[in-house]
Amino acid sequence: MDVIYGLIPGMLLLGLAAVAVLFWAARSGQFDDLEGDARRILLDEDEDEVDPRRVPDAEPDQDSTPDRDASSWR
Repeated sequence: MDVIYGLIPGMLLLGLAAVAVLFWAARSGQFDDLEGDARRILLDEDEDEVDPRRVPDAEPDQDSTPDRDASSWR
């Protein structure tokens, strides 16, 4: 039963800290544009970039690879 004398003031301090953080967030503009951030995450901003999965692989240049026949590997 003696522990309640420590728990009640501790919970009051924790509650006051939570209220203080809430007021700080409201004053600093954290809750100004909730809809804009929610929509902005769904929009595609990188439409100009090419998706590497959609671009076919370029075939290697025939002149850049050295000619090797089967006898050179033996």
